[in-house]
Amino acid sequence: MVKAVRFNEIGGPEVLQFVDVEVGDPGPGQARVRHTYIAVNFIDTYFRTGRYPLELPNGLGSDAVGVVEAVGEGVTDIKVGDRVGYLIGPQGAYSQVRVMPAEVLIPLPDGISDSTAATLMMKGMTAQYLFRQVYPLKGGETILYHAAAGGVGLIACQWARAMGVTMIGTVSTDEKAAVAKANGCTHTIVTSRENIAERVRELTGGKGVPVVYDSVGKDTLMASLDSLQPRGSLISNGTSSGSVVVDSQLLAVKGSIWMTRPAMMHYIQPRAHMLSMAKELFDHVLAGRIVSEPQQTFALADAAEAHKMLESRKTTGATVLIP
Repeated sequence: MVKAVRFNEIGGPEVLQFVDVEVGDPGPGQARVRHTYIAVNFIDTYFRTGRYPLELPNGLGSDAVGVVEAVGEGVTDIKVGDRVGYLIGPQGAYSQVRVMPAEVLIPLPDGISDSTAATLMMKGMTAQYLFRQVYPLKGGETILYHAAAGGVGLIACQWARAMGVTMIGTVSTDEKAAVAKANGCTHTIVTSRENIAERVRELTGGKGVPVVYDSVGKDTLMASLDSLQPRGSLISNGTSSGSVVVDSQLLAVKGSIWMTRPAMMHYIQPRAHMLSMAKELFDHVLAGRIVSEPQQTFALADAAEAHKMLESRKTTGATVLIP
């Protein structure tokens, strides 16, 4: 028996239970992984609260890192003893040990620690697909990025700096503004006391930006639209403040705006492409252009407390659980 976090009903952090579970041997095409670090992502709260429905009871968590304990029949590119991470597959990463489809496991290179890798699986790969695929940045652009001091945000700050991109980042406090700037964010907007669109116009000489990456959603929608140049792009990559509903006429009124709601699953497959994405991310880390470590650490048994901290916006950067 091993320990895992499960929930039987949707609700607040209190529905998360720390229980004993059975983990068997991997079947064909599978591998058993003993976790060393488990990432906590805001999307985990969507599953817990029912915004993203799951059949209950169920596990929680989408990405983690660990060591392969066993492999099933037909698995050839992953072997026992390999350090691996993953970010897609069935929910259930909040566990000490689990069986996973081997095709979703990403080998970790020497030089990248497990703790660093735990911040890169979902968060670093999100920065990769946003900046390199959804709206491919070439360098020299000025962009608006919401939640710049979050787990994805701090990696995005560094990636933007490495590419020569001027990043305007929104944050909720002066303390978070200092953290974002230290990680490469060129300009910060403290949303508790500054008007986002007005500051963007000031910083861009009235032009606005060609692209906004908005993981906040409902609360920042109008500010995002008002910050864009005509024919600009709104990348709605999250809804932490609530879902976004947009009348297409509004997009026309605001300047013939392009809008997309990307999902990682549509950008990360097939496996060869996923490994290529990871290599680009890892190369930045190994070269020292991106430095990432957990900023908050909780025991696996304290997953509910980690969720409380995340939802209260008291966290900065990445949060992880230790089995």
